[in-house]
Amino acid sequence: MMIKKLVKQFWLPAAGALVGALAGYLYWKNVGCDSGTCMITSKPVNSTLYFAMMGAILFSMFQPNAKKQTNFSNTPEDSTSENKAAAK
Repeated sequence: MMIKKLVKQFWLPAAGALVGALAGYLYWKNVGCDSGTCMITSKPVNSTLYFAMMGAILFSMFQPNAKKQTNFSNTPEDSTSENKAAAK
């Protein structure tokens, strides 16, 4: 039951990580850095992990947020009492 909840909650960032990892590997394979001076694209592991992280972040931007109730402490009654205290 717990795994289903996690999969339902994080499926979009996980898909983004998979797409990013594939893109990172393909980028290393086709473009890559032959000299070894490029920190990200010199090794396939580096580019795959970096692009996986970027894919997860990018895809998580499109994930709908759960509705949260906000409880503001500054209600109109509070602000008028603060104004009265400041005026004294």
